[in-house]
Amino acid sequence: MRPLSAQELHNLAMNIVGRQLQAEGYEFMGVNSKPKKNPQFVCLKDKELHFIVVRNVAHPQDPRKYDVALMERMKDHAVSQKGKLYYAGVGLYNAKDRNLPVYLNEEYIVDYEGLIEF
Repeated sequence: MRPLSAQELHNLAMNIVGRQLQAEGYEFMGVNSKPKKNPQFVCLKDKELHFIVVRNVAHPQDPRKYDVALMERMKDHAVSQKGKLYYAGVGLYNAKDRNLPVYLNEEYIVDYEGLIEF
C-alpha cells in the first residue's frame, strides 16, 4: 500500500476536471500538469478563452476555498487575454478514513462540484 505522491494526486484531480471540460465541449489549447505552474488548462469554448486553475485538496480543507491572492494574479492575466478565469478544487479522500492518505489502487472519494468563476 503506497500513498499517492503530490504529483499523482494533482494528475488525478486534473483528469477529473479534464473529463468534465471535455464533456462540456471545451477545446484544450494548453495543458500544464505542474502543480505550481498556473493555469493548468487553457481552453476555448464558444469562441471564448477560459483559464482554469486546478488544485487537489486534502481533508479537512474545503475544496471550494481558493487562494485569493493567486486567483487575483491569475485574473489579471485572464483579463489581459480577454478570457475568463475559473478555479477547480478537487477534494480527494481515502474512502475508509479521510484522515489517511489516498493509496494507489485503493478506493477514494471525490468532492468536486465543478468550476468556480473568479
